[in-house]
Amino acid sequence: MNKILIAGTSSGVGKTTVSMGIMSALKNRNLKVQPYKVGPDYIDTSYHTYITKRNSRNLDSFMLDDEKIKYLYLKNSKDADISVIEGVMGLYDGFGIDIDSCTSSYTSKILKAPVILVIDGKSMATSAAAMVLGYKSLDENINLRGVIINNIASKSHFDIVKQAIEKYTDVEVLGYLPRNIEFSLPSRHLGLIPTVEMNELEQKFIDLAKTIEEHIDIDRLIQISKSQDVVSKFKSDLPKFENVTIAIPYDKAFNFYYWDNIDMLKDMGVNIKMFSPLNDKNVPECDGIYIGGGFPEIFAKELEGNKSIREDIKRYHDNNKPIYAECGGLMYLGESIVNKDNEEYEMVGILKGKSEMSKSLKRFGYAKGIALIDTTISKKEDIVMGHEFHHSEFITNEECAYEVKKERDFKIIKEWMGGYQKKNTLATYLHTHFYSNLNIPINFLNKVVENK
Repeated sequence: MNKILIAGTSSGVGKTTVSMGIMSALKNRNLKVQPYKVGPDYIDTSYHTYITKRNSRNLDSFMLDDEKIKYLYLKNSKDADISVIEGVMGLYDGFGIDIDSCTSSYTSKILKAPVILVIDGKSMATSAAAMVLGYKSLDENINLRGVIINNIASKSHFDIVKQAIEKYTDVEVLGYLPRNIEFSLPSRHLGLIPTVEMNELEQKFIDLAKTIEEHIDIDRLIQISKSQDVVSKFKSDLPKFENVTIAIPYDKAFNFYYWDNIDMLKDMGVNIKMFSPLNDKNVPECDGIYIGGGFPEIFAKELEGNKSIREDIKRYHDNNKPIYAECGGLMYLGESIVNKDNEEYEMVGILKGKSEMSKSLKRFGYAKGIALIDTTISKKEDIVMGHEFHHSEFITNEECAYEVKKERDFKIIKEWMGGYQKKNTLATYLHTHFYSNLNIPINFLNKVVENK
């Protein structure tokens, strides 16, 4: 199978730009490119999807064991010509200090994927070789096959850095990106702005692909991508739920989903209907609702203005139809959202309370929720693995359904209460991957069937 993992020495070295550029260049060669992202990121994956026209998948070894990661990789790459995996943070950065804990390096070993390392070459010459040598030698089981140098001042600067790296290491240099290339993407408090909000992206990626082809040896990269196959022992043996329809909002306000979650529901026989809380007047006829995260605070005025669909969702709740909401979905199901300008907008009102935006992250990182009661997706004492990443706080007197714990290096470093169960509605800041615990979608769909 043809596959590569593009890693960085740290965040901010140009890993995402290089990854998107390589995907664009490969797509321009009429190759079927299957994109992936290490970790829980939703926004980078939206760009991967836009470029390749194939849904980008998350490879998250906090929520998924090795066999499930290999299974999902095989499932999604089976008809692709090449898979491109964008790493997270630096090559060895993950959960704690263990280099085999949720790192890009560990993911490369699980999938036997050759690694291409992106480094920042600004103001460097031979010292770049020491950097590459250090990344290669820290874990000799990493198949580090190539280097791409970002932020290069000139062709002569590149030649010096390339010669140094190839003299003092056995890693070949595949090319570079010039300093100050005309490529940028707007961002906000959670990172890049998702593609569903962006216009005129096509020309940006055409230009980026041209730059990549001019300065990076794509032919050699394709040769390096020819690598050992992987085999998974995981068997997906899920029950079928015929004649069940789940409605899922997808628009500018709500678009943070693991596509493997949605595909799993489809594999279980579920009919999926997408709708827009911004534009549609009613929820499509359905048996349950699954609301992902996104940026409801940015579109709070428009969400408030669409009163009919808010009332429709409240009616589904009042009629005991199961609703499962994550992060932005939780914010939407409260009584109101107070944005960063202290403007307050009315929301659905299932949960008593309001979401207030903050200047800094309120929660960030992996966590696990222990159910204090039976919920729409779990039984009492079940553990839900997930991550939180939000600039808001839900102010409420509603009782919490989960005790949430954040651990690092086998020590609990933070604990808090979260998640709210009301009738058959569960709303929580915790994002989870359904493959982390197959009982999560089963419990949800069983609840749906019980209340049809």
